Amino acid sequence: MTNAEVSERELPLPDELRPWIARIADLTVNRLPVEPFVHLPDTATKLVVRVEGNGRRSVLVVGPRVRATYHAAKHLVACAELRLTPGTTRPLLGVPAVDLVGRAMPLGELPGRVARQLDVELRELEPATAVARLTEVVPARLTAAADSARAELVRAGVDAMSIRIGHLPGPVPAVARELAVSERQLRNLFAEGVGLSPKHYARINRVRAVVAHATELSWAELAAVTGYYDQSHMTSDFRALMGVPPRSYFTGRLPEAMPCRAVGHG
Repeated sequence: MTNAEVSERELPLPDELRPWIARIADLTVNRLPVEPFVHLPDTATKLVVRVEGNGRRSVLVVGPRVRATYHAAKHLVACAELRLTPGTTRPLLGVPAVDLVGRAMPLGELPGRVARQLDVELRELEPATAVARLTEVVPARLTAAADSARAELVRAGVDAMSIRIGHLPGPVPAVARELAVSERQLRNLFAEGVGLSPKHYARINRVRAVVAHATELSWAELAAVTGYYDQSHMTSDFRALMGVPPRSYFTGRLPEAMPCRAVGHG
């Protein structure tokens, strides 16, 4: 997609939101793109404050996505996308992250007063104004509702299971021992705070690392630095999560796009 079709930029993250929000992005579809939008597998839960070209406003909650999806946009749209930090879903939205896996739905349709109240506060605002409103209401609300010790454990587990330069995830039993919890406790922490098992989180993180670094290394080198046993294992896992093997994906031979009412969660 060209810059003329879609513009995306990361917005400054207010200090007040840093414990709860990992990233804020502004996305605008200026004209309907010919190529499909690719939504990568994603471990994050997101809030999307959206205004369509016809003026229709909505606030969506988008849960973790275990496989890539390919969509054809049908509406012009502007939105702010806020990625929640691990462990924030229940105190902010009133539900554990595991209840949102594979779902994209209006925020107001979540059960409970917490989500409905947040929807009322945000749905009539412009995306940029919604960020300012969250800066006003989130810190006090979540400081009172969140279990900080539990959230810190979730984030430590996520850090241990994430790929970064010089670090590959260790076995789940080793990570549990490092955090001084049982394997069962670690799985429960991930289910509530992330929505996925530790192994599934690492698997998605690994495939996203392949996407991010594919232009920098050969396939064999990429498999090695991202922790795969060999290139064939990387190809198999990539195909399972992305729908096509790496070579097809990076040469633009993508699965057929499904209709999509609007864009706002990449």
